[in-house]
Amino acid sequence: MTEYLLYFNQQWVGDHPAEWFRGRGPRAMAVVNDMKAAGVYVFAGGLEEEDGPVYNADPTSGSVVVTDGPYAETKEFLGGFAIVDVADDETATMWAGRVAEACGWPHEVRRFKPQPQVG
Repeated sequence: MTEYLLYFNQQWVGDHPAEWFRGRGPRAMAVVNDMKAAGVYVFAGGLEEEDGPVYNADPTSGSVVVTDGPYAETKEFLGGFAIVDVADDETATMWAGRVAEACGWPHEVRRFKPQPQVG
């Protein structure tokens, strides 16, 4: 099995009324429950938007400096993600499609590199 990251940037969500968003939560949770039932769920969650803390840990000066705020000023930021452990790309993209449909906005799929063997 291989782990995949299914994610979206907050800017991909678009502008919608509050009632539209309220209707998306149960749909998304139903897909998460289906992932759990299928035995492919590793983790899923949405990230805090404007109110949540963001920190940067930067070791490039020779010692780690932790500061408030993102490392780079960008127009896009991660909004939420799920990690699934599935057999292949086809299965990963199937789950991404289900999550995207439930949420109502695009998702991207990335495969994790295999863990290095130690010892």
